[in-house]
Amino acid sequence: SNREHDMAKKGKRYNQALEKVNGEEAIPLADAVALLAGQPKAKFRESVDLSFKLGVDPRHSDQMVRGTVDLPHGTGKKRKIIVFCQPGPAADAAKEAGAVEVGYDDLLKKVGGGWTDFDVAVATPEAMGEVRKLGRVLGPRGLMPNPKTGTVTDDVASAVGAAQGGRVEFKIDKTANLHVLVGKADFESAHLEENARTAIDAITKARPSSAKGVYIKSCTISTTMGPGVKVNVKES
Repeated sequence: SNREHDMAKKGKRYNQALEKVNGEEAIPLADAVALLAGQPKAKFRESVDLSFKLGVDPRHSDQMVRGTVDLPHGTGKKRKIIVFCQPGPAADAAKEAGAVEVGYDDLLKKVGGGWTDFDVAVATPEAMGEVRKLGRVLGPRGLMPNPKTGTVTDDVASAVGAAQGGRVEFKIDKTANLHVLVGKADFESAHLEENARTAIDAITKARPSSAKGVYIKSCTISTTMGPGVKVNVKES
């Protein structure tokens, strides 16, 4: 049967990939994803991340790598999104789009008091004057709305939809490493592969024009608990 043939093919691919990983060799994305699929499962729903080592110097502002990518198959995670905006049609539309809280004065007060039980904050440009004052609460947790990541906009409902769907942020750290979520370990391999490929393309396109030499030094895909599998981005 087809299914048995597929399983045999997958098993063969897994074993071949395993040999390569033990040899620390970077392998094509499809093989790396097959390898993840064959790993023993953890007791909880593991996330899958891509980790990049980039050939840029993050101390230079013109070599900053950050942005967002829309994963075609979503993140597999329901996200709690709040919206800072004045009452009106935009606020109603944001609520409709699935935001857990939409508001202005009351929400500013609540967050100002230290409430951070949400994953993403969206704000209208007009609300940002007040939202910026919440820097000490939002800043350290990476929750400050930002026009670059599409979370400061008049079209708050679309921003909620994007964050709810498959929009994930990526940002380089001080040591030139960058991590991006590409889904859950229980995704179909084809979906995981497409998500990962979309993320690799986005990181590649985010290359600063001032970056010299090799840009993506290494790329690794891993589940929360599993070992990292090196991906050869050139062959993927």
